[in-house]
Amino acid sequence: MSILDTDRRILTLAFARMMDSIGNSFLIVVLPLYIASGVIQGDTFGLGTAVVTGIILSAFGFFNSFLQPFTGNLSDRTGRRRIFVILGLVILGIANFAYTLAGSYDLVLLVRMTQGIGVALTVPATIALVNDLSTDAGRGGSMGVFNTFRMLGFGLGPVLAGGVIHGGPYHVLGVTFSGFEAAFYIATLGAFVGASLVLLLVSDPEPDPDEDAADAANDFGIAVFERDGPGVLDSVFTLGLASLFMAVGIALLSTIEPQINEHLDQTSFLFGVEFSAFVLAQVLLQAPIGAWSDTYGRKPFILAGLALLVPATLAQGFVSTPAGMIVARFLQGAAGAAVFAPAMALAGDIARGSNSGTTLSVLTMSFGLGTAIGPLSSGYLSGFSLPVGASYATPFVFGALLAALGFVLVYTQVEETIEGESFRRRLVGRQSESAD
Repeated sequence: MSILDTDRRILTLAFARMMDSIGNSFLIVVLPLYIASGVIQGDTFGLGTAVVTGIILSAFGFFNSFLQPFTGNLSDRTGRRRIFVILGLVILGIANFAYTLAGSYDLVLLVRMTQGIGVALTVPATIALVNDLSTDAGRGGSMGVFNTFRMLGFGLGPVLAGGVIHGGPYHVLGVTFSGFEAAFYIATLGAFVGASLVLLLVSDPEPDPDEDAADAANDFGIAVFERDGPGVLDSVFTLGLASLFMAVGIALLSTIEPQINEHLDQTSFLFGVEFSAFVLAQVLLQAPIGAWSDTYGRKPFILAGLALLVPATLAQGFVSTPAGMIVARFLQGAAGAAVFAPAMALAGDIARGSNSGTTLSVLTMSFGLGTAIGPLSSGYLSGFSLPVGASYATPFVFGALLAALGFVLVYTQVEETIEGESFRRRLVGRQSESAD
């Protein structure tokens, strides 16, 4: 599948998420520096700055992750996903602007939690919309295209953020504002542009008369154990665990940015480049791998990605030059590309149309939770030194071990949908229902 073959509504959702991701990823670089700059005053809750920064960064992930199954199920019940996407982006834009008004740690934490509410409304509904608009034969390609645009925005943000911060203060129409404030304004604009695009160009798909909306309303529970497959754990639940472990490894970098910059003798701009190297690999590989998974199966790519994730994560704790960190992050991005779209497509294969918001929220919730645990754990574990490597190497050893565990779980517990008998039964059943 090429980008030109993708449903126009999926492309619009992808572009809207790209604009929003540019603003969101700004904050990954901006917030730790903003907090460390001395602008934020007040009680630090008796904790060190690194730990407080980790808590603030993690609050976003925890809040949006725990809410996603509920918002995903609510979009299933109503059958109207578009309004959830728009409302979530508007809330996110307001929260991004509110950072310019928050001058204490507790207010920054409150704003971060509000961001989480916005994302919780947006993400499950968006992914469910992409799934609903995709065909069974092209789901991997659609997920790959969507994630390519999303990650493109996520990669551009950190690179631009470093330049925006150091380019301040700015003078526009007689008004002076700092580089930090400019970054928050750009994040706000990105969210509102995304909401406008969805409002104008995206519509909910027509309801399928063969789908029973009541099933979605009554089937809220997330399966943990497999009911009719060869594994002990449910395939989607297992993919959620693997996504959680992967996200933890990806997010370890952000909290300890000052320590990394000092150790590698680099500026925040180079840190942004290193962070974005991960996303460059995603942009290059996400769409083709997603399309290949439609032909060759989902599970082989997921396993290959998790296997590569182990050395790619570990290396980040032991490199001694910016170039080494860029290479390690690029390889980590390649690993993520092999997991993201195939895992989403596999879960989409399993989900019923009316229940896709709830089912896919398992993966989006897990990834969001991982992005919350990652900064928190790196802020804590960086205080424990290893016999070799930099003082911050311990979190990356932890991340590599999680990736290895994810590989074992997927290998033993996840059923392949493209070649699996259960998928063929589901596909034949859907075709029979359509014929009737």
